[in-house]
Amino acid sequence: MICSCRSLQASALSFLLFFTSRRGRGRDMSCPNSLLSNPRKIATLRLSKVSGHTTELLEIQSDKPTCHVLFIPGNPGVVSFYKDFLESLYELLGASASVTAIGHISHTEKNWEHGKLFSLQDQIDHKVDFIKQELQNIELPIVLVGHSIGSYISLEMLRSLEKVTYLIGLYPFLMLNPLSKQQSNIENVAESSILSALLSFSVATLGLLPQCTLRFMLSKSLGSSWSDTAVDAACSHLLQYHTFRNMLYMALMEFRKLSEMPDWAFMRENHEKIAFLFGVDDHWGPLQMFEEIDKTDTCRFN
Repeated sequence: MICSCRSLQASALSFLLFFTSRRGRGRDMSCPNSLLSNPRKIATLRLSKVSGHTTELLEIQSDKPTCHVLFIPGNPGVVSFYKDFLESLYELLGASASVTAIGHISHTEKNWEHGKLFSLQDQIDHKVDFIKQELQNIELPIVLVGHSIGSYISLEMLRSLEKVTYLIGLYPFLMLNPLSKQQSNIENVAESSILSALLSFSVATLGLLPQCTLRFMLSKSLGSSWSDTAVDAACSHLLQYHTFRNMLYMALMEFRKLSEMPDWAFMRENHEKIAFLFGVDDHWGPLQMFEEIDKTDTCRFN
């Protein structure tokens, strides 16, 4: 469920090229030299109450936006993981779009929800409510960018919100992969409430170590594919009992829902609004899935 954060940087460039060619409608949305010479605009963290749930948002506001990009994370839904990606995306779009990333309920640094567990459908409803609450009245098209299970969440948002004009799924997780041992192992743990609680408690125990020790351990174990920002997010968010327990519970709900066949008819009907980016070695969105989508004539890029 956790993707290399640096690999998403390349996805941002692919998104830019696809977005400008398909949706630019002749406008020059390239990144000007003056922007590249300026210091990078920093994504800022904001807390917002969405449907009564304290929600972490990362935002970059454009002075002259032509659209609003709403990023939906995978699982874990910790927006801090994607800080570098969001800043690169904003820069690659030439500061022409405001960018917001919305975290999942209780995938947070603090235990705002007091240990309550939230399902996949809860997370979908939460994102729909956010648009109705904060973006419904803006006079800009909304483009959804989803990562992994965030792509599935984005599809469900597209289904229920006319305000959404376009969707791009990065390494989409849309159906189970029976050949993936990793998915099978995660499902076996998630199916057991006892194993889920024990694993979450063990992870939370590690979180009691000094921050410098945690950063060293994670940096060594994860390698260079994780940026310093992503390592910091892992230390502050993932090594929390409530976050890890919610990750596993959400994964369980994902496996149950995605055991069903995807709604090919909906994707066919909306193919002009949808694009997917697949990776050749991604077991969450295998090439088999790409081939199935290819048959539907759904708009995609790889």
